[in-house]
Amino acid sequence: MTETSGSQDEGTGSRRGRRPIRPAPESGPVALLAHRLWQLKEEAGDPSFADMASRLGAAASKSSLAAAARGSTLPSWETTWEFVRVLAVDRLGRDPEEVRREWRAHWQRAANTSDSQNETFMEPHPPTGPQDHPSPGEPLTNEPASGDAASSRPASGHPASAEPTSGPTVSGQPVSGHTASGPAAPTQPTSTQPTSSQSSSAESAGRLTSVRRLTVLAAMSGVIGVSAALLVWLVPIMGEDEPRPSPTPSAAQHSTPHDDSVFERDVTYPDGTLVTRGSSFDKTWRIRNAGTIHWEGRYLTRMNDTPCQAPKRVGIGPVPPGESVDITVRVRAADDPGRCKIYWKMTDADGTPLLAGKKPIFLDVTVN
Repeated sequence: MTETSGSQDEGTGSRRGRRPIRPAPESGPVALLAHRLWQLKEEAGDPSFADMASRLGAAASKSSLAAAARGSTLPSWETTWEFVRVLAVDRLGRDPEEVRREWRAHWQRAANTSDSQNETFMEPHPPTGPQDHPSPGEPLTNEPASGDAASSRPASGHPASAEPTSGPTVSGQPVSGHTASGPAAPTQPTSTQPTSSQSSSAESAGRLTSVRRLTVLAAMSGVIGVSAALLVWLVPIMGEDEPRPSPTPSAAQHSTPHDDSVFERDVTYPDGTLVTRGSSFDKTWRIRNAGTIHWEGRYLTRMNDTPCQAPKRVGIGPVPPGESVDITVRVRAADDPGRCKIYWKMTDADGTPLLAGKKPIFLDVTVN
């Protein structure tokens, strides 16, 4: 994938368009981290972000490197390390472990401070609208309170007889409503029309029956809900032992071409190998075409310069999809002791980088 040139190239050598605004270090921890990145960039000769992503071999895109230096958002640690590595380690020759520890501390400090500033707390909202809670003194159910006329109805649910009795009392009052010491009232003829007390008792009984029905329905709904939840939980477990059909790739997955590579291993001279000063040796990598595009006319192009000598580029392939290929470069060790680390990236014949999201492969030996 090639990068298209935009209206400006932040931090490039040609300095086209507007110069990027450098963040003020006192404006926050992320801005302070970006300010340190700018200082390192200037110390390393102020290369452009495009050069850092291509010629210097940073495994991050030009836009990601530029965003890290803006200081508006915290870059990932991977992007921050690639920004620092190609400048402090490869360009300035500093110790990788010391550089990693120093900048990891800078990045972690910015990340911790940024996270603590972004914490939010939810305030409870006061309830609005009418409440469902009963007011003081109001009964919690639809049952009549003690002393209500409904207390005198028989268990059968039929209206009570109009004739007064001297039977048991409710709340200290006779059921008939007469005082305990007063004379008994004369017997009244039975009326065929219901009295107001009988109507009230019937309405109360109807309300109580409705409440009981709703209670039973709610209980049944709860049992059904629990059973359904139990089934949802048990069905996946019961079906774990049954074979599941593997998903069939769609036609779109096969028809969409994509370019990809996988580094398999160092065939010769793994990282940290000791080589003799002035000696020549062959470094070999093995990579695989993991995409669906046939590799043709591709090269490994060297991204940096070191005291060790190596060709500017070496051919790849042709390599069909799914096949692996061994790529060998002839290297001459430096005449003086030291570390030799050379980066290569896949390019086309014009030197345009391919597979921009992939990290470069490299040779890393020690000359003694």
